[in-house]
Amino acid sequence: MFPPPYRGAQAAGDLHASLWVADLHADSLLWGRNLLERSARGHVDVPRLIQGNVALQIFSLPTKTPWGLNIERNTDRGDQITWLAVAERWPLPTWKSLTARALFQARRLQQMTADSHGKLVLIQTASDLAAFEVRRKSNPTLVAAILSIEGAHALDGKLENVDVLFDAGYRMISPSHFFDNDIAGSSAGVNKSGLSEKGGAMIRRMESKRMIVDLAHASPRTIEDVLTIATRPVVVSHTGVKATCNNNRNLSDAQIRAVAKNGGLIGIGYWSTATCGSDAAAIVRSIRHIADLVGTEHVALGSDFDGAVEEPFDTTGLVKITDALLDAGLSADQIRLIMGGNVLQFLKQNLP
Repeated sequence: MFPPPYRGAQAAGDLHASLWVADLHADSLLWGRNLLERSARGHVDVPRLIQGNVALQIFSLPTKTPWGLNIERNTDRGDQITWLAVAERWPLPTWKSLTARALFQARRLQQMTADSHGKLVLIQTASDLAAFEVRRKSNPTLVAAILSIEGAHALDGKLENVDVLFDAGYRMISPSHFFDNDIAGSSAGVNKSGLSEKGGAMIRRMESKRMIVDLAHASPRTIEDVLTIATRPVVVSHTGVKATCNNNRNLSDAQIRAVAKNGGLIGIGYWSTATCGSDAAAIVRSIRHIADLVGTEHVALGSDFDGAVEEPFDTTGLVKITDALLDAGLSADQIRLIMGGNVLQFLKQNLP
């Protein structure tokens, strides 16, 4: 990561200050930091979100990651997060239960919002978001947060835990993460299978509660299967595109078109596997490809900050993306949508 401070041209800075910025994916809860305090570690905390003019951050929780993590082939054996739970002294139930891990981190975020004196606001409904939007117009130092789960293995095999996680505040779940599970196949799994019968039941249960399905990390068969049965728009919270960075983690043009036809939203990540680059220009190449292919209204930011990947900047550096979007010839109105307007509209339409 290049060190801060991060600056763009004057025109980019002026435009960025006027934007409603949103990011679909950061793993910041995992690392035990108090996100109300500015840190020299990682990419995201509330002071840096405010400095970067980020209005809304989706905090996603991975509950299990295998050893030897890669984007090609992972089994479900081994779990790095167990050792993290022990080292950080998470409650004993979290050492074995993935659902307990998710509930613990939801409680942590809720405590941070309670301790923030109103600066960090947990969003659970469309009405919550509308009220926050009004408040932030007069106070741009407010940050909204939404909870997400990375991989349905967090259900501990029980579909009724969809309801438990919903009640805890989670509003988005991806069927798979880095390995195949009993719900669906992963793009980095062994079999890269599709959606199981149980997985179909999970999607229907999520939709009945107006939870958002996230297809990040999903295998091609899972993407196809989910889009076949989905009655509501989906997101791909953090990804790249094969057209600018060809690997099995990223979306093909056919998949991009399918997500757009569904009314969905695609968040572009910043790390090298997503962009085949190490700067804002590489991020914008991916964004521009989606905008040219299916329209500006289907693309957003999906950083993967604090996701154990190398990033070109922390969240204070998002003005670099605004600057690169201007350099790429996008209009101010298009940039407003890409940097957060699309996410705001999507969530207002699709949250409970």
